[in-house]
Amino acid sequence: MAKGKQLRSLSKKEVEQKRKEIYATITSTTLTHEQKLTCMTNHADSFMNVLKLPKGLEDLLYTSEDKRCICDLFEGHAPLRPRYICPDYQKLINEGCSFLRLSPPEDLFEALNTLLIFYKHVPSVTNYPVFIGNLDKLLEPFVIKEDKETAYKMIKAFLKHIDRTIVDSFCHANIGPEPSLTASLIMKAESELDDATPNLTMRYDEDITPDSFAIEGINCSLHCAKPSFANDKMFKSELGSHYVIASCYNGLIEGGGSYTLCRLLLNHIAERATSIKEFKKKTLPYVMRIMAKYMDERIRFIVEDSNFFESNFLAKEGFISRDKFSAMFGLVGLAECVNILLEKEGIKARFGEDEQALTLAREIMNIIDKFNQSHKNKYCVATGEHFLLHAQVGIAEDKNTSPGTRIPIGEEPKELIDHLKFLENFHKYFISGTGDIFPIDITVHNNPEYVLDIIKGGFKSSLRYLSFYRSDSDVIRVTGYLVKRSEMNKLDSGQAVLQNTTGLGLGASKNGHILSRKVR
Repeated sequence: MAKGKQLRSLSKKEVEQKRKEIYATITSTTLTHEQKLTCMTNHADSFMNVLKLPKGLEDLLYTSEDKRCICDLFEGHAPLRPRYICPDYQKLINEGCSFLRLSPPEDLFEALNTLLIFYKHVPSVTNYPVFIGNLDKLLEPFVIKEDKETAYKMIKAFLKHIDRTIVDSFCHANIGPEPSLTASLIMKAESELDDATPNLTMRYDEDITPDSFAIEGINCSLHCAKPSFANDKMFKSELGSHYVIASCYNGLIEGGGSYTLCRLLLNHIAERATSIKEFKKKTLPYVMRIMAKYMDERIRFIVEDSNFFESNFLAKEGFISRDKFSAMFGLVGLAECVNILLEKEGIKARFGEDEQALTLAREIMNIIDKFNQSHKNKYCVATGEHFLLHAQVGIAEDKNTSPGTRIPIGEEPKELIDHLKFLENFHKYFISGTGDIFPIDITVHNNPEYVLDIIKGGFKSSLRYLSFYRSDSDVIRVTGYLVKRSEMNKLDSGQAVLQNTTGLGLGASKNGHILSRKVR
């Protein structure tokens, strides 16, 4: 703690509420021991507040859920590490790790073992790694030296180990855009395992990625909701060739990550305004200024006071570097925001349906984008001292709040082409991530070229990230992460389940109606 920094004292009412929450965690019958430890860590962190909070934040953040305009996504009041960390795993493979006493691996067995050991020591907001590497690039030199069947057996065991030990599906691996034997073996194994973790993205570039390789990915996706597909050209043009996809679908820089992610609840902000003009000129700018100041203070504490970069071996050995970090300025509920504002003006138009709603949505996004480009944070070196906009995927508690800029479930356009054309208006803003999800009718399983045409056309039209899963698959994509329907059913019946994210998916199924998406 910085010299002279004072801790904020909790009121008796707050202390008693925390005691009740801690007791509920201890006595829970649906949490595993490991999940209880994670919850207890969060409880301890919630007792702390060493941040210098901007004036006005309390009214926007520490208020009832239906009035909250800013959400800090459970990062705690005394951040001890950046929210998302994306180590340079190639450095690990090439040089080993002094702190963990790991030499550079010499064969596939050693490479897989080295990675599994290293993952245990990569923190994030979830206490698990949110990025586990460009696995095909890391492992291909070792795979091609092995017997194919032996390599497949080892990779399948490696992926199973990850699913059983990294128990939330914010853990994310990348493959592509070039084809490789390793990527093919990974997708074959994932199709057979049918597990929710790790999440997986294929970086796709039509000029580099052969149709046959892309179709392997589509067939795998229709089995187990992964990989998703990232517009490789688009991400490279914005973040450079060393970008990664982490957590849900977050575009970040390898060897860095994101200090923090806070989000605007645009629908609740709209409810505070009396008119569209007031929203654009006063209400929204006011909330954005406070959230930016709050993020600045979180970042300042991480860099200046937490000693993370001075003490953690990841930074000391060069697996991460502070000049490769940025922060994510997130938002949800654009659809509901637009609908609320139009209703206040007596205009009968809906987001996703009418041109008037689309025009207003564009204007709102331009205001947010302009604000972000004008705000500077000296520690966001990787992105020109600016935050990155992020279309946040939502949380289990969200009600009547669509993720990012998505069209509300149940209101999707009848024709897929109209849906895609609408999305083209928004993906360009979100360098650190946005995405849309399409359940695919089981008959398409026999025609993966149909999905490939969607990807090719969408990426030519500046869509950033697309996800698909078969309408009857057990593994489904919730908002950006994966869960198994069967596991949600177990949790809903009062049984403990392994993955933390299952509870988030169950909440999203009840509050966000994710199981009712329009099937394409």
